[in-house]
Amino acid sequence: MTGLLGQLVEVFLHLDDHLNAWAEQLGPWLYAVLFGIVFCETGLVVTPFLPGDSLLFAVGALASIEGSPIRLPLLLVLLSVAAIAGDSANYAIGLRLGPKVFRRTDSRFLNRNHLLRTQAFYEKHGGKTIVLARFIPIVRTFAPFVAGIGRMSYPRFAFFNVAGGIAWVTIFLLAGHLFGQTPVVQRNFQVVILGIIVVSVLPVLVEMVRARRAARVPPPPSA
Repeated sequence: MTGLLGQLVEVFLHLDDHLNAWAEQLGPWLYAVLFGIVFCETGLVVTPFLPGDSLLFAVGALASIEGSPIRLPLLLVLLSVAAIAGDSANYAIGLRLGPKVFRRTDSRFLNRNHLLRTQAFYEKHGGKTIVLARFIPIVRTFAPFVAGIGRMSYPRFAFFNVAGGIAWVTIFLLAGHLFGQTPVVQRNFQVVILGIIVVSVLPVLVEMVRARRAARVPPPPSA
């Protein structure tokens, strides 16, 4: 387990190197790999650890290199479809299996704390959670699952899903495409990737701190 975690961290920190190597080895098949990663990160509650924001930024940067085997317009369409399809699958799983899973406290594959935090986030922000969650790792993976558990009407879910999926993919791909090859980003690519991860996770950490502080406040004395 430690070895796997170390490999994941190494991939996170050197996404540019790994993507370049994969592009050379896989050619057009890299599109299929990217589609699968984005679909699984958004569509399966057991894979919230997969890269999302940082991957999109790095892929956008790769597409900006002259002679790159991948093209930005195709990436925009393909990965938007992957993000939307992933959330749709996750919603369906939550709708059909979610209530049973949510009652279990000993699940080997689901982090119940992540599930409860996402449910609280969903109750606070309502339907727009599906859009906001796109930009928050972990919450992004659990939000459609919780929407399915809560039986949000599918047309309403689909509206937020499509809007959020397209916005998320477009913003990070274009950011990578526009800034990924600038000298300062190239020299500090690992720092930029870490910065994206930290900024993305920050809202989750803030909510955790608020929840812990609220839990410490004693209830008012009863009359």
